[in-house]
Amino acid sequence: KSSVQTIGEEQIQNPYTELLVLKGHQDIVRFLVQIDDCRFASAGDDGIIFLWNAQTGEKLCELHGHTHKITAIAPFSSSDVTEEKTDLIITASADRTVIVWDCTSGRRVQKVSCFHSTVKCLTVLQRLNVWLSGGSDLCVWNRKLDLLCKTSHLTDAGISALVELPKNCVAAAAGKELIIFRLIASNNGSEGWSILEVKHLVDHQDNISSLVSVNDLTFVTGSHVGELIVWDALDWTKQASECNFWDSSVHPDVQPEIKLCQSPHETSVQHLTSDEECVFAAVGKGIYVYNLQMKRVIACQRTAHDSSVLHIEKLPNRQLISCSEDGSVRIWELRERQQLPAEPIPTGFFNMWGFGRANKQANQAAKKMQENTPMYFLELVGDLIGHSSAVQMFLYFGELGLATCSADHLIILWKDGERESSLRSLTLFKKLAQNGDMQLKL
Repeated sequence: KSSVQTIGEEQIQNPYTELLVLKGHQDIVRFLVQIDDCRFASAGDDGIIFLWNAQTGEKLCELHGHTHKITAIAPFSSSDVTEEKTDLIITASADRTVIVWDCTSGRRVQKVSCFHSTVKCLTVLQRLNVWLSGGSDLCVWNRKLDLLCKTSHLTDAGISALVELPKNCVAAAAGKELIIFRLIASNNGSEGWSILEVKHLVDHQDNISSLVSVNDLTFVTGSHVGELIVWDALDWTKQASECNFWDSSVHPDVQPEIKLCQSPHETSVQHLTSDEECVFAAVGKGIYVYNLQMKRVIACQRTAHDSSVLHIEKLPNRQLISCSEDGSVRIWELRERQQLPAEPIPTGFFNMWGFGRANKQANQAAKKMQENTPMYFLELVGDLIGHSSAVQMFLYFGELGLATCSADHLIILWKDGERESSLRSLTLFKKLAQNGDMQLKL
């Protein structure tokens, strides 16, 4: 029997009771990226980028230019005060090209085809007004996609993820290694840059699968064998680590499972996200909440889904959303666990004179068990069933709802049913009022 939590049809705390299905893609949709408050882009294995309106679901634009699947996408707004603000996105593809697009006109701004291998990741250093692309090399570009500098060939694994650090540094995941680079601007006032390889961190036992910045002081990495490491963002020292996500004796669950062994796939850290207080980790089929100050897991749901969790995000309230290979999207609420009342102090002759060693040992064991037990728990409050295949990721648009993309080639906009109903009523009331005014004039 599956130990995955279930929820009935009466999902009182789930606002997403309406959905819009957006069609257009011909293959797996892997990426969603927000452009502004109501626009987003989607991309995937068909090599096409679509721009959508998150409120109405209207397809705004269709961008053609790549011949193979999209491997990375990132938004970038120009910050040049002399120019009008331009919303741009940059896309990388398995066709070994990178293209900059104008989101308003749908125009292709620039295309570069000088790569020796596929670009696996893109990141924007908004403060420095440059892009970084990672693959077999680390390249630095300006907004017009002029190559400013690049590294020599790194490792066979190549760079799979990048995160910005303070002092013009970036951390790059390359296989099991974490490489720290520093970008140095030229002193002569030109746009010249150089890259300095500062440090190699080799603390992970397996390939790094996820990388997230917490704040200017901290960043976190996760690996395929379930290691989570917390790093100092200034001196790149290891602050804490967690390697026992799959161990039920370390993190007791509400519904413990009995398993002979855990495969690496079940302990892989697929995705990390963070707020100032905690790191939220998608590990195998489960979700874990790691408190940075306490340096331990404070809540977990080891079987949050039937298959691997691919993406997780914390909402502004105490809720989390996760999506999985099983095709589901789930909403969780982080709630405080009611602590059991403390064990009363034994009374009697022996204890009064300090002979209660057995009781003391029992109390210590109980205290240790209480310390290991998560103080919070994740309660399932919503289950969004609409996709027929793996849900790759999602975007949260606040009151406009939630956008999800899937291997079923579809994008779904999940809407707050009550809000949409009141908006329709308001629109109808305005139309009736306008018609009434017209009749009065006639």
